Amino acid sequence: MKAKLALWLLFPLILLQSCFPGTCPGTRTSRGTGNGPVTGIGTNPRRGNGELLLTEANPAGGFNYSYFLFIPDGTPYGQELTLIVEPCNSGFADDDYDRHLEKGRRTASIDFYIGNYVARKLNCPLIVPVFPRPESEWEIYTHLFDRDVATQKNNSLERIDLQLLAMIEDAQNRLREKGYMIREQILMTGFSASGSFVNRFTAIHPGKILAAAAGGTSGLLICPVDSLEGSPLGFPLGTFDFQKLFGRQFDAVSFSRTPQYYYIGEHDTNDAVPYKDGYDQLESHLVSELLGKEIHPARWNKCINIYLENNIMAKFKTYERTGHEVTDDIREDVLRFFREQLNLV
Repeated sequence: MKAKLALWLLFPLILLQSCFPGTCPGTRTSRGTGNGPVTGIGTNPRRGNGELLLTEANPAGGFNYSYFLFIPDGTPYGQELTLIVEPCNSGFADDDYDRHLEKGRRTASIDFYIGNYVARKLNCPLIVPVFPRPESEWEIYTHLFDRDVATQKNNSLERIDLQLLAMIEDAQNRLREKGYMIREQILMTGFSASGSFVNRFTAIHPGKILAAAAGGTSGLLICPVDSLEGSPLGFPLGTFDFQKLFGRQFDAVSFSRTPQYYYIGEHDTNDAVPYKDGYDQLESHLVSELLGKEIHPARWNKCINIYLENNIMAKFKTYERTGHEVTDDIREDVLRFFREQLNLV
């Protein structure tokens, strides 16, 4: 698979159709450096604008797919900023990469999405990587970062974790070229499939993460152990085969020291575990037998206890009267958590 090298010409009608009610983006265009032209989009003047840049795939630079970079208006020069990362979660499988790009654009530019909301509040830049989720290869659930993704070899999806690291470095360099002071570590957030992506990426590359926040993960978190009750736990359930898949052992010390915030709604019944696009039969069986067949209360509480037993620096919250959704309270709590890690409280 190849990412389509495409720039969007965003006419007003398209913009109106692709935004949530109450938004009416304006458009301005700029040109980037390195990979050719990019489009800058002023988003939602009712709540404050920003610049949205689409950077196309750059295989020579280490990434085979595009990413969006959002810079809120008012982002300050002269003080250290932290890049925020929210992986794109399209919510569907489709061989048309442009459809995933459209969802990535919305995720990067509209404050309905938690990454954009936090970026605006913190005046920090945000990137949204857009990996494909192909319908023709539906078992490769990229936006969840499942095992099928981790085992890809000799194609454009090999090691998307390293591709994301390359995107982050590329975005940080672009921001520095604009005169911003950018910290090396990142803040990472996601919900539902992208929440699982965040949790798993944090386990693979804990040293890159200043703090991570994720929710709606089917009550399931990667276990920071290589086995439970004598059963080996391979990725994405555990760390048994990290050396084989990622070329190094699980860094338990760094992971335990990485501030993390995980949340779920008490009425969240969105369970990805029984479905074959995210988990094979053995993985589903292991989850049911070792962690819990149901999200609530067994699986969620079991994962919390495993993290506590292994001294992971993580906070957990179950939101009352909440389903599979990101509420205003959740947005504010994630914002507060990130502020704490940035020493802004």
